[in-house]
Amino acid sequence: MRNKNAAFLTQAAMIAAIYVVLTYVFAPISFGEIQVRIAEALTILPLFTPAAVPGLFIGCLVGNIIGGALLPDIVFGSIATLIGAICTYLLRNQKPVFGTIPPMVSNTIIVPFVLKYAYGVALPIPFLMVTVGVGEIISCGILGMIVYYALNRYKGTLFSRSAALK
Repeated sequence: MRNKNAAFLTQAAMIAAIYVVLTYVFAPISFGEIQVRIAEALTILPLFTPAAVPGLFIGCLVGNIIGGALLPDIVFGSIATLIGAICTYLLRNQKPVFGTIPPMVSNTIIVPFVLKYAYGVALPIPFLMVTVGVGEIISCGILGMIVYYALNRYKGTLFSRSAALK
């Protein structure tokens, strides 16, 4: 039991750390009306391990704080990633491409409202949904599938069964 918990916490912490680093390194394109958050490619990871759910949430939370986001963005942006991660985990027995849909949808719906009401962006919400949605297709859809296929052959090594919650 102790090894399972340690593996779970280690995986979650590593995923969070990678998310934060990617958000920080690519900060110029990770925030704003037109954004492609490269770290969102990691939202495919709940297909491999349940540890990705808290890892992505904490990573997004810390990444938003370090990136200088406003409080509503820190809270609701992180919740959008959490919703996407939970729903992706629930789709783990489906085709991998379906795992990219929840984070794309949750961020495309929630983030435009954050941009409009927290940052006062003067663009209409439907337009912001398009700009955020395109960024999500690039980061979650395209890059996420690249991450999936790159890691899938090593899933037994990287995401051991000992870390899975029963």
